[in-house]
Amino acid sequence: MIVTGRVQGVFFRVETQRAASQFGVHGWVRNKRDGTVEAIVEGPELDVIALINWCRKGPPRAHVERVDVTWGDYQGEFDHFDIRY
Repeated sequence: MIVTGRVQGVFFRVETQRAASQFGVHGWVRNKRDGTVEAIVEGPELDVIALINWCRKGPPRAHVERVDVTWGDYQGEFDHFDIRY
């Protein structure tokens, strides 16, 4: 997913990692140079949807304008959720 808005400098990655842990999903999140946040998420569909919905709001200091989601087939590629730099 790509999250657009005021999503950098507001602890979005750290809070997304915490939310991913709560929902039991794996993958990674990172800031992109264009000011957006990108995340790859794997897990049970309802848990992934829960994280997507969390990202639509984000942490308190964020102002999310849009979340673009691209669905793919489950790969089982990740066993935890990382912050990438």
